[in-house]
Amino acid sequence: MDKLFVIAVGGTGMRCLESFVHLCAIGMFDSREIEVLTLDTDQTNGNKGKVEELIRLYNRVKSSDTNEGGTPNVNTFFSTKLNLYRFFTNYSGKGRENYKNLSKLSTGSAEQQRDNKLLSDLFLDTRSVQEFNLAHGYRSQTHLGSLLMYHGIAEAAKNIAKGVYVLPQEKELEQFIAKLEKAGEHARVFVFGSVFGGTGASAIPVIPKALQDFVRIRSAGASSIDLSRTKFAATLLTEYFTFRKPDDKQRSTKEDSVIADASFFPLNSQAALQFYQSDPTVQCSYKLLYHIGWPVEGKRADEGQDNGKTITGGAEQKNGCHITELISACAAFDFFTRSSHLDSARAEYLYKAVAFSNNAFSFTADDFVGNLDRAGEVFANKLGAFFSLAHISLTANGGARGEAGIKAFINLLQKQKIDQYEAINETECADINDYFKHFAYSFDKDKFIPGWIYQIRNSIAPGSFIFNNKAFPDNLAELSKLDVGTIFSDDKYHWPKSLISSRYDIFVKKLIDSGPSEQQKVNTTKEKFLAHLYNAISNSQGFHLN
Repeated sequence: MDKLFVIAVGGTGMRCLESFVHLCAIGMFDSREIEVLTLDTDQTNGNKGKVEELIRLYNRVKSSDTNEGGTPNVNTFFSTKLNLYRFFTNYSGKGRENYKNLSKLSTGSAEQQRDNKLLSDLFLDTRSVQEFNLAHGYRSQTHLGSLLMYHGIAEAAKNIAKGVYVLPQEKELEQFIAKLEKAGEHARVFVFGSVFGGTGASAIPVIPKALQDFVRIRSAGASSIDLSRTKFAATLLTEYFTFRKPDDKQRSTKEDSVIADASFFPLNSQAALQFYQSDPTVQCSYKLLYHIGWPVEGKRADEGQDNGKTITGGAEQKNGCHITELISACAAFDFFTRSSHLDSARAEYLYKAVAFSNNAFSFTADDFVGNLDRAGEVFANKLGAFFSLAHISLTANGGARGEAGIKAFINLLQKQKIDQYEAINETECADINDYFKHFAYSFDKDKFIPGWIYQIRNSIAPGSFIFNNKAFPDNLAELSKLDVGTIFSDDKYHWPKSLISSRYDIFVKKLIDSGPSEQQKVNTTKEKFLAHLYNAISNSQGFHLN
């Protein structure tokens, strides 16, 4: 069985990783341990910080007193073990703020200085591209970004080889690559990133080669990664959102003289795709390239943000989630689970279409993961079960409003003589509640805060997305009336009810017959509790997958 690796690059890559983590939470990668690397130039990027905190929260949910991060399970929630590594290029120190300083154009002999300057000036504008601050990324300057991203990874390898001044993020990169090197031909590496922006578009072409050279430099040529045998794949995610156009006042400042302009995203995407098609390094390094795009006008990523300027990066960059990011995560699922088209000498392109009529998309479960071995039904069952449980925690038991949530549900189970989970403490329950808030929704006093799945749904409104529109109420009054057993558009997956009992009451009473099994490989009390709920909700939904 191949070892699985994920690399998320840039702001868009981080949001794709967010969707991927939620796929792990619903149980789409049973029995697997996955190594995850976040790669960015901007260590303060809001999207990066958000997904890294999500993974830490995921791992707290899985952790026990004796095993941090837990162990892989089968047919349950949080069934995947995730190991997080973080690397960001260092542009914060003196002399590292911009290309001109970083490349040391003013060092060496007079002849070397002249040649270096002529070469730099040929490809990079002298007064803007060579001098803008790199702390917020490459700002759509992909020609500069590819050079510097490769340089950052190679520099980390040199520092590790010397054993001096090794930064914490360089050590984490080395740990990730060491596992990749050990896996060898049994490694599958999926790269999340866009092709229309800066950091992701810069990194995708060079990542396989940079990782290969990292191993070669660190080992002084004694070891390497065989790119013809290690299996790499990536998203080619073209433009799907837009944002405020920078005005002349913002452009007039030195720090923002080079800045991303969303009006150029379509052209950036076209140029990138032409490059990937013709570049021999890309074609020979990747086995599969998943071409994902949004064929209608993109929504404003900065909608509701009224600070009068284009956000270039940093903590303010926290864009909402979009369905193309979920599709990208499902592309990783396809790559990690497929058994064909993994040994070609040149990259193959994959894409799919979704029904579109009356200016709206209609997404079915099969559109995300296909229908081989009933994959679409498995996906719908797992996502639906997790969504229902989120509503149970957040609304039925008050978790979204800061009340007990999962702990209150455990207390309810005790009334049904299911008392084996009372040892799960309030901190552990709070972690589960918090994860559901990220996944679904929360409240800031009376203000509704949409989580991941609500944002995914909103990105295709007024189109359809697996679940009934009534499954997405966004105020306390409507949430209180929600029947958690009727979230699917297809009523054959609604939970059973009777003349005298609600679906929720019948579900609670039936829990006694749905305990965890040995096949689910759950050991701790918390794992058994989550597996018990997974079984009960799956049985109620009636997909009959076994």
